[in-house]
Amino acid sequence: MKSIGCFLFCLLFVAKLSSAQKVFAVDYQNQAEVKVFVVKYENQADLKVYKVKYENQAGENNGKWFFTRYANQADKKIYFVDYENQADVKVYFVEYENQAGWRTASKKHFFY
Repeated sequence: MKSIGCFLFCLLFVAKLSSAQKVFAVDYQNQAEVKVFVVKYENQADLKVYKVKYENQAGENNGKWFFTRYANQADKKIYFVDYENQADVKVYFVEYENQAGWRTASKKHFFY
């Protein structure tokens, strides 16, 4: 019985880690899983992003991103494109954590 509890705890812990929004910005478009364009105005964005300082503050697909130092530490590899029409998701970086979140729910699948 004790081993089942330990197994469930480990399973939940791994599930929690896998849903964190740890991202890595790659240098080349063909290395990316998601192409991102940064818009000038909040109302143009699909996702409002808040950059957190520490990995354990990263959200669960809610716009709280932690930028990793290495690609193998990230859940998603992103590439910042130069033009809006090249992007999978348009983002706007917000100043406060409570402003982060999706504006276009249909694009959420890009970060699962």
